[in-house]
Amino acid sequence: MARLPRIHLPHIPQHIIQRGNNHCACFASSEDFKAYIHWLKEYAQQYSVDVHAWVLMTNHVHLLCTPRETGAISQLMQSLGRRYVQYFNNRYKRTGTLWEGRYKSCLIQEELYLLHVYRYIELNPVRAAMVLEPAEYSWSSYQINALGKKSDLCSPHSEYIKLGANDIQRQSNYQELFKVHIEAAVIEGVRSSLNKGLALGNEHFKLEVEQLSGRRVKAGKRGRPAGWRKPAG
Repeated sequence: MARLPRIHLPHIPQHIIQRGNNHCACFASSEDFKAYIHWLKEYAQQYSVDVHAWVLMTNHVHLLCTPRETGAISQLMQSLGRRYVQYFNNRYKRTGTLWEGRYKSCLIQEELYLLHVYRYIELNPVRAAMVLEPAEYSWSSYQINALGKKSDLCSPHSEYIKLGANDIQRQSNYQELFKVHIEAAVIEGVRSSLNKGLALGNEHFKLEVEQLSGRRVKAGKRGRPAGWRKPAG
């Protein structure tokens, strides 16, 4: 299936992934993780993007963000990507690309899927068998969202805020979410929508996005279109 053009709609959250080229490492030390987080914060502020959740893995990055302006995500990712590649190449005396092409992203329906995506992102180190519990991994937002670690990068989404009347309640209820496995169908939906650049939500949400953007956000039908005929030879 041909890659769909990105959709830039303000105030709708996006799940973003950027992978290292050929699955190679894009973080080799704690200083690398810290540098990426520093510039993520800098450019998120510059381009008016709220960052709700993230995880920095050895060879890829997941982000959950809401842009407040049209095109803000693209500006953020382009500036962050270039700045970090310059840093990484200088630090390790290398040249050439670091990322595997352009980043991938999909729009998220808040009320149905946003907290699933929070969990999907912060459970990455557990699924990769790097840690037993998400709290053990330092380079994700879990310690902030679940344990109250202070951060001037993380912006709580309204769906997260609905988890409780105060920080303590929200953190406790957020921890409870991680005691229940994410259904396999939800995981598949998250992965498929992200990799294909589709919207993650119900049919009403997808139709609304298509009407607002004028672009398709649902998977196209496989095979040739109806009425197709091979030209006579």
